Amino acid sequence: MKQVVQNYKSGELAVLDVPVPGCKPGGVLVRSAYSLISTGTELMKVSEAGMSMLGKARSRPDQVAKVMQSVATNGVPATYRKVMGKLDSYTPLGYSLCGVVEQVGPGIDEVKVGDLVACAGNEHALHAELNWVPKNLYARVPDGLAPRHAAFGTVGSIALQGVRRGEPQLGDAALVIGLGLIGQLVVQLLAASGVRVVGVDPDPVRCDLAERLGAAACGDPASAAVEAAVAELTDGHGVDQVYLAAGGGSNQPVELAARLCRDRGRVVDIGKCRLDLPWNAYYEKELDVRFSRSYGPGRYDPEYELEGRDYPIGYVRWTERRNLACFLDLVARGSVDVEPLVSHVAAFDDAVETYQRLKDGDLKAVAVLFRYPEPAGAGEAEAPAVAVPAVNVRRSPVRAARTPVRLAFVGAGNYATSMLLPHLAQRDGVELSTVVTTTALSAANAQRKFGFAEATTDLDAVLGEKSVDAVFVVTRHRSHAELTRKALLAGKAVFVEKPLALTEDELAGVLAAVEESGNDRLQVGFNRRFAPLLNEARQRFGTRSGPASLRYLVNAGRLQHGSWYLQQGAEGSRFAGEGGHFIDTASWLLGADPVSVYAVATSGNEDLQIVLRYPDGSTATISYVTTGSPGFPKETLDLVADGKVLRLDDFVRASVYSRKRWVSSRLPKARDKGQSAELAAFVKAVRTGGPMPVPLESLVATTAATLAVQAGLAGGAPVTLARAR
Repeated sequence: MKQVVQNYKSGELAVLDVPVPGCKPGGVLVRSAYSLISTGTELMKVSEAGMSMLGKARSRPDQVAKVMQSVATNGVPATYRKVMGKLDSYTPLGYSLCGVVEQVGPGIDEVKVGDLVACAGNEHALHAELNWVPKNLYARVPDGLAPRHAAFGTVGSIALQGVRRGEPQLGDAALVIGLGLIGQLVVQLLAASGVRVVGVDPDPVRCDLAERLGAAACGDPASAAVEAAVAELTDGHGVDQVYLAAGGGSNQPVELAARLCRDRGRVVDIGKCRLDLPWNAYYEKELDVRFSRSYGPGRYDPEYELEGRDYPIGYVRWTERRNLACFLDLVARGSVDVEPLVSHVAAFDDAVETYQRLKDGDLKAVAVLFRYPEPAGAGEAEAPAVAVPAVNVRRSPVRAARTPVRLAFVGAGNYATSMLLPHLAQRDGVELSTVVTTTALSAANAQRKFGFAEATTDLDAVLGEKSVDAVFVVTRHRSHAELTRKALLAGKAVFVEKPLALTEDELAGVLAAVEESGNDRLQVGFNRRFAPLLNEARQRFGTRSGPASLRYLVNAGRLQHGSWYLQQGAEGSRFAGEGGHFIDTASWLLGADPVSVYAVATSGNEDLQIVLRYPDGSTATISYVTTGSPGFPKETLDLVADGKVLRLDDFVRASVYSRKRWVSSRLPKARDKGQSAELAAFVKAVRTGGPMPVPLESLVATTAATLAVQAGLAGGAPVTLARAR
């Protein structure tokens, strides 16, 4: 097998072929899927190895003291040989990974071969294809948690233990100094605990990231903005805790901690920073200085780590292993989001080059992952895939045409009241029957503004009302699939805003309701295919005979702090919420559904590049970016095929270049993205009993492709869209 190693004497990094470790009793043999580079701890070690002998001695005075003791005991020649022998040996790197159990040692019964586990330890969770990991240094990965996210388990445990040492309470204010990998996790853990957080880091990019992940404010340590933010949050008293997650030789962090901490506050050292405590400042405030020892209780205890002797939970609530399991659970439930921290994913074979780029500063990163190759024999059967369920339905008889069409709305938020209801309120042949919301006042407001006959908070009563012909589901994303399923089973036509589903199981549940009820009267709010300008351009472009290339740039922009779109754990990613728009538009223009999806992301997953492949060889590239200028148009699209080009500029201008050039004759008064035409088509289908505006098979394929984007980001490989037969 292969393993990343370093020679501490010369600084050489290498990927060596080494023997596979044996599977000893009390542990498991784990095949790595992803391992995490700690850009703080590991890079410090790599940098030290490149120093001169004098530089090494200055950086590790603790080791120099041991050498001097050995000289006194064993003499200079013996000590020299011992030190040089140790320095001139390969040492391992790595301590945080996720992988699959390949072999179970005697005495282990809580995991089995094939289980996914997160592993910890600088002797057991190494950057290597296989590792033997003792019982107390691994934890099973919760269902649904991506392996690349589970690989953060060890560093997450370090951050979690640091927060525990600070003993935060609901409503506290805290200062996090250093917004590297550990600092970013500490910010999220504190925010999840109900603590208001101010972050400190000289890097504005890291400050911006921490604010998006929950910090109230962040800034440079020399900036007056940090002190102002602390004063505002604490009424001038100072923060309750300071968490030192910075490295380096500056004493500025501990001095800043004393200045901004309240009287009798706590200062917790998590990182390895200089600690020359200014005595007067710490004495006068009687500050409580605490150290956080790595992953938690059990660390450095061989009986716990190697022999598997656990500490009773009644005496030690949070051990290394319990911290590891707790952090994995927090990520799985969406309380902590590690995906924005992933700056780069490198192939394991490129480990040496990756370390060198990090060391030289060519690769700016918060977190870097190594992705390991599939084991030999895995073959194509192991390629990532997302199922595209078959649509099997014995259609129930459609009711006879009638007017008016009676509509009920579930949800009356901003999109419903600004983009849907204005088009329906004045439409002939439509009666707004009932609006259902979770809060009485929002229902009453919608009733007053748009003329609903009734307003209620009782969904079941509306679904049981026979006179209601169609239900609009315009709620937050996590409820779409379940509400759609209920409405279909109640026999209603359903218009659900995108997304239809956030998981494969949710999508399967919707189709199970279709099959059970025989009701396939479903439309998802993919409105762009109904835009008049785009329809005219498509008609001008005409048919094509060869494969096409489509480029779709979506300049999405940043969300405001506090937007519920940022609640990825509960509501899905931002692209999961609105990406179906762009996939549906591409598929409609290309006249087919995609067969595979490949997705990659820039640092922090802010910008996505998604490549869709179609049966005839056509491709569509969707660039979904949040870091562009707000002054640039939101959506631009180019379709190229057969010597022709179609261009759409943000739904205000379109052109087609062929033997004759066509340009839209005038700019519309406003961007028409197709909502009005989409609603007219839906109401007509409900009124007449005719086919729904978009075939159900297409809605399912677009939803599956949207889900495949997240699977592709997690797996780092193209995802096949496997159609059921």
